[in-house]
Amino acid sequence: MKRSASWDGCGVVALLVVLAACREKPAPVPPAASAPTTAPALPPGEAYLITPTGKVWYRLSGSGGGTPVILIHGGPGFPSYYMKPLEGLGSARPVVRYDQLGAGKSDHVTDTTLFNIPHFVEELETLRGRLGYEKVDLYGISWGSIVAVEYYRRHPEHVKALVLGGAALDIPAWERHARELLRTLPDSMQRAIQTREAEQKYDAPDYQAALGQFYSMYVWRRPNEVDLDSTLKQAGEALYNYMQGPSEFTITGTLKRYDATPYLSQIKVPLLYTTGEFDEANPVTIRRFASLTPGARVVVFAGAGHVTPWDAPEENLKAVGAFLAEVDRAR
Repeated sequence: MKRSASWDGCGVVALLVVLAACREKPAPVPPAASAPTTAPALPPGEAYLITPTGKVWYRLSGSGGGTPVILIHGGPGFPSYYMKPLEGLGSARPVVRYDQLGAGKSDHVTDTTLFNIPHFVEELETLRGRLGYEKVDLYGISWGSIVAVEYYRRHPEHVKALVLGGAALDIPAWERHARELLRTLPDSMQRAIQTREAEQKYDAPDYQAALGQFYSMYVWRRPNEVDLDSTLKQAGEALYNYMQGPSEFTITGTLKRYDATPYLSQIKVPLLYTTGEFDEANPVTIRRFASLTPGARVVVFAGAGHVTPWDAPEENLKAVGAFLAEVDRAR
């Protein structure tokens, strides 16, 4: 039986080669030249933001008069196809969906000097300036929640509200929980993961089968198959491997030690955390984030995994739309 999303008052197939095991902690983004804060009004549709490091694809939709919302996909490196259902927010506000450099329809690059939090924060700031929005709402999912929080830390004057879906704000805790979830897989799959990771043979069929089982249980339970196919074909393999590692549960990349929890008390804008009942970013962790964030709310979508726009599209739109409308009315 389908259950509705619950409120409380307190938060693809994996890629194959590990390119680095650096360590990155959240830190203030260094000053950088940003795009102007005003720009001519842009028509709805697809376009490219031209930057010194490559072309960044984006799509502008929506005709409502509310605060614009920018959708920030996860990965790093998995494009924004799974955020398409959120364009339904456009009845109340402009909606911007974009693919970060290195993913999707944006330029795919291999320069690892660009694979860091400050780059993606300033990419977002350049996009905001190009669109001419003085204030925006940010909706970040998974890795996108990191970009959203770090953007707020660098540019709080441009953020009206935050929505963080399946927030990945404590990567050591994320990895510990993901390893616990592995124990719910069949013993044969657990052995395959252990053996193939020791051998670093991530393309082995038994390893891939185990990953597929993990994803179907905890990442996406009801994907849009066409958009899933596009997501996998256009994923930024180099970017994911460098910053994340070989899988959702074995993290060896530069995000391995990322932990934003010391900074959550400094967030002064309305914040909604969302998560799925079976999310790899589990509800217990998300509620912990919310308890550290002044005034934050939590929505848990029943029966959903990590990618709630696919697993609970109607409930997601309803909850997020109501939250953003409330923020608009209050300010």
